[in-house]
Amino acid sequence: MLPPLDALLEAAVAFRVPLRVRFRGVDHREGLLVHGPVGWGEFAPFPEYGPREASRWLAAAIEAAWLGWPTPVRTQVPVNVVVPAVDAASARDLVVESGCSTAKVKVAEQGQSLDDDVARVAAVRDALGPVGRLRVDANGAWPVAAGVDALQALGTFGLEYVEQPCRTVAECAQLRRLVEVPVAVDEGLRKAADPLHVEQLREAADVLVLKVPPLGGVRPALRVAASYGLPCVVSSALDTSVGLAAGVALAAALPELPYACGLGSALLLKNDVTASRCTPRGGVLEVGSVAPWQPLPPAVAVDADGLAAWRRRLRDAYLVLAAEEGAP
Repeated sequence: MLPPLDALLEAAVAFRVPLRVRFRGVDHREGLLVHGPVGWGEFAPFPEYGPREASRWLAAAIEAAWLGWPTPVRTQVPVNVVVPAVDAASARDLVVESGCSTAKVKVAEQGQSLDDDVARVAAVRDALGPVGRLRVDANGAWPVAAGVDALQALGTFGLEYVEQPCRTVAECAQLRRLVEVPVAVDEGLRKAADPLHVEQLREAADVLVLKVPPLGGVRPALRVAASYGLPCVVSSALDTSVGLAAGVALAAALPELPYACGLGSALLLKNDVTASRCTPRGGVLEVGSVAPWQPLPPAVAVDADGLAAWRRRLRDAYLVLAAEEGAP
């Protein structure tokens, strides 16, 4: 059952956290923290998301604050460092600083070339050494032919997989038949109208990327993983430490966890909404060590107009959830 809308709005705390480097087209992360009987949840859908897509993010926040998470089956979660589309020297520094032995590198950034990607990936491989695991993420930017060319160049650095190389699942399936690099599907799963039934997904993916907010919570994400029977990696949606705790809970509850997870993104934040940050040590996160919190004062550093806008987004998302559940 949904908590009352007034209860959600009354306890909501707005936040705006700057990023260390521009990432996914933004230089800060903002949203609402909601408080319930068992703790805090994060509602921070990206600006371009409408009420229906944002409603899944709200469902995930409600799960965290009102229900909590399933019993974990492991005590540690290995994580990768995320390397934005920065210059090669900065990419190398991020990897060394992180202490992680796995890195995910953003490629195919608008305004950059394949040569930029090659230089960045080469620098990351150098920082990781020959045994470190390296993956790239194109965020669906490549047409199939461009993906083939790019992976011929980038594949020489020993890629664990390429994440969402093409925009559609059908294109990912076509590319997968043409390249040797394994393919992981992210947007093709989490943006689907019904993530439990995505046509051609098994033909398109060697690996599934699970993100808690856009899948509606930890439990819905576990159902998605079980429905396809493919290896999974858990990743963040550029969350603060409150949101990252839900990702850790999902990774801790999966029956198998063959890949390091993309849950080290707190390293991309200049500061955070809590004193107890969800940051890896030695390339791992300890399960259960990142909750509960009380939000820090900087979390409320949002002006009145910004707070009002976020309250409207929460209300609109709530109405979608209420309609789906048949609530009055």
